[in-house]
Amino acid sequence: MLSHSSPGRKGAARLSVLWSALAGAALAVGGFALMSPTGAQQKAPPAAPPAVEHAVANANTLSEAFRASSERALPAVVSIHRTGEARPLARRGAGRRGQIPQELDPLLKRFFEQIPDMEEQQMSPQPSQSSGSGVIIDAKGIVLTNNHVVEGGGKITVHLHDGRTFQAEKVMTDPGTDLAVVKLANAHDLPFATLGSSEEMQVGDWVLALGQPFGLQDTVTQGIISATNRGVGIAKHEEFLQTDAAINPGNSRGPLINLRGEVVGINTAISSTSGGYQGIGFAIPSSVTKWVVPQLLKDGTVHRAFLGVGIQEVDQALADQLGLERPHGALVTDVQPGSPAADAGLKSQDVIVEFAGSKVSSPRHLQAVVSRSPLNSEQPLKVLREGKTVSLSVKVKERPEHYGETKPTATEHGEVRGQAVKSLGVEVATLTKDVATTLGINQTEGVVIVSVDEDSPAAKAGLAESQVITQVGRTKVKNVEEFTAAMKGVSLDKGVLLLVRSAEGSRFVVVKE
Repeated sequence: MLSHSSPGRKGAARLSVLWSALAGAALAVGGFALMSPTGAQQKAPPAAPPAVEHAVANANTLSEAFRASSERALPAVVSIHRTGEARPLARRGAGRRGQIPQELDPLLKRFFEQIPDMEEQQMSPQPSQSSGSGVIIDAKGIVLTNNHVVEGGGKITVHLHDGRTFQAEKVMTDPGTDLAVVKLANAHDLPFATLGSSEEMQVGDWVLALGQPFGLQDTVTQGIISATNRGVGIAKHEEFLQTDAAINPGNSRGPLINLRGEVVGINTAISSTSGGYQGIGFAIPSSVTKWVVPQLLKDGTVHRAFLGVGIQEVDQALADQLGLERPHGALVTDVQPGSPAADAGLKSQDVIVEFAGSKVSSPRHLQAVVSRSPLNSEQPLKVLREGKTVSLSVKVKERPEHYGETKPTATEHGEVRGQAVKSLGVEVATLTKDVATTLGINQTEGVVIVSVDEDSPAAKAGLAESQVITQVGRTKVKNVEEFTAAMKGVSLDKGVLLLVRSAEGSRFVVVKE
């Protein structure tokens, strides 16, 4: 038994050596007792069962994969800072409420700027600023980031992982996907990350998000792919990878990597009520960047093909009306005159189920495969038309600038007297040119909805004032007389299919009792 008294230095050293020797001997024989702090003897813990050792080994293997992929990609991750022209800030009070944290990402900063102060105070002009992350994808200094990081012009400064700083020589953007490419001045032999295959990523696959959240450099968070081909309404062209890897202000725009350290996405947005991480983030897939970046580097813009149709999702109610076994494909709502779709013979109520050999799962998927088709190329497509499969061929063309944008006028069309359609619970009037112009649509035939009764079948289906009905079933209607004639004998028990148009476009609506 060892003494618990307080020996001198030499005695303490001898006791320490003795204690170490005894402990080592006890561990070596595996079953001898060690002394507890109270002096009582206790046995060494038994060896872990094989199953536990196996589980620990597997966990360590995953940990090693996280570490290796992070070490491979982190040197290519950069911090980007933009400083624009000075601008006056109105409604800036003396309290902290009016102060805008400079490290916040641009979207949050715009939110803070819109918060009114309790008192107004004229402030001196302040330079506009934004910051975020990016990733080098070429040793010659090509940096990939988001458009909303660099939009607004000004001075772009890029800070590398190793401490070096570069200025932007050229900035090229694609607002449609919210991607941007920054070319660094006087850069060569820089560390870079490899673009991987986002098409190979499946729900449940491990991913890591890299960046500088809240200004904290070289931060890595882990998670999985929780969904693919998401659209959240922040860009015109969306095919987001959804992940639960933590993404916060500052490390969006950084890379989302797989376990090989390859970039499979560019972190772009989060779904949040607080402005911080709440479990869902979105990244632009690498398949999109591989298509966008070469065009930006070559031409400074992105060329997209188009069909010239309005399309919408097929739900179960529409599938029942169209005689489909299940909801799938993209439903054509209208075909623009002189467009590639019109030349190919596409019709309203066609359901596009295949394009260029690719099965069409949704309107978003169709838009993606069409836009990336070679310009002026002939592409096969299949549609379901009145219960039959029809094969067509379309020559896609480059989408015109500002395609799909509408600019409604502010002119008031005044009071319009309508005719009641009691079965639907609406009042309608014949559409006139003046009313169409006021509503911001180029449709000149049909009936405009003047009013909708509360709790009516029309209201439950989402019909609203100022929408224009152009078709009942497969029958086109030009005026109130044709509309009421088409509605005769229609049973709302089975539902009626209406083609409805507004300034945002056309869509089919099923109205049921």
